[in-house]
Amino acid sequence: MAQAPEQRLSSTLVAVMAVAIGVIVANLYYLQPLLHQVRGDFHVSTASTSLLITLIQAGYVVGLFFLLPLGDLFVRRRLIVAIFLVAAVAMASASFIHSFALFAALTVVIGLSSVAGQVIIPLGADLAPDTQRGRVLGRLMTGLLGGVLLSRTLSGAVSEAIGWRGVYRASAVLLVAMAVVLHFALPEERPRDRFEYRHLITGGLRMMRESSELRRRGWFGATAFGAFSVLWSTLAFHLSSAPFHYSSGVIGLFGLFGLAGITAANVSGRLADQGRTRLATTSAAVVIAAAYAVLYLGRHQVVLIVVGIILLDAGSQGIHVANQSIIYAIAPAQRSTINSIYMVCFFTGAAVGSLLAGYAYAHDGWRGTCAVGALFGLATIAPAIAWRAPSRGAIAAH
Repeated sequence: MAQAPEQRLSSTLVAVMAVAIGVIVANLYYLQPLLHQVRGDFHVSTASTSLLITLIQAGYVVGLFFLLPLGDLFVRRRLIVAIFLVAAVAMASASFIHSFALFAALTVVIGLSSVAGQVIIPLGADLAPDTQRGRVLGRLMTGLLGGVLLSRTLSGAVSEAIGWRGVYRASAVLLVAMAVVLHFALPEERPRDRFEYRHLITGGLRMMRESSELRRRGWFGATAFGAFSVLWSTLAFHLSSAPFHYSSGVIGLFGLFGLAGITAANVSGRLADQGRTRLATTSAAVVIAAAYAVLYLGRHQVVLIVVGIILLDAGSQGIHVANQSIIYAIAPAQRSTINSIYMVCFFTGAAVGSLLAGYAYAHDGWRGTCAVGALFGLATIAPAIAWRAPSRGAIAAH
């Protein structure tokens, strides 16, 4: 069983953890509104540039599978701080690279080292009372979503002032500052149950094999975030071309329209606390499917593109919070491990979505993007309607 926390989860600590999650997860998204600048700087094709998004997500998947389970093995405060510092070095190094191959390799490292936020989330789940876990996760997801959305806006604005490389250098400084804050803010933990590392890795796979609910939630996460990734892997190319011709700064501002997803994350957390996970999941899946219909119809209309972004972000985050509220009840003593296997599914879907989106956009433009996104949306909504969420007791029994 999980040990009782040494420190109660105060609202201030939740806020610090949420900000930290946002800071580290932003590394995965700074590049998205800058893709056309990077393409010009390195003199590579659109398809090659789009591949960077797939590489950073692939690196993240590797980190989720091999690094995240360490949260069940080591003191998480030290582990989190160490990963933040590695991420800072990776971001700083990437800002000085002029070889596309080396930049691509460092992109994988950046993805690999961006998993610290996923170590923080299970820590928050452990510290939270059972009756408030969904709400706490909703607040932590607010930090994650804020990092995802604001990263694009800040990236675009900063790049116009000091170039896209300046974005990476500023991020490195911020990561070091956040590591210092976390060193002093995060609580120490009592000794925890010891697991062998290989058992943590194989244990996650065993949980996936034995728990039908974990498989279902892994599928929902993969398809929902795949749909999300399809849009943001190609949006910069679409908005920088005719009829828009927007700059990186303007493209980055589109990330702010996804702030509606913060509301969806908190609503979904409250529904999960009430045991209404099927309603939360199905509603969010319908919203994702509707988003791509709006995006296609509004391909040349800024207002409809904005509406599509809002719908897609809200649906994706709503499903994610519902998923996490459920999976953390499956194995309370190994929440880092179970979060690892779930997030591997989540970002595998994102990597596949980015890869397919880059190919579709290169061959069929925005229509190709919307077609791929719609397929991911349908893959989310069909099982969401067909599958019934078990009761909390059934989940805990897995």
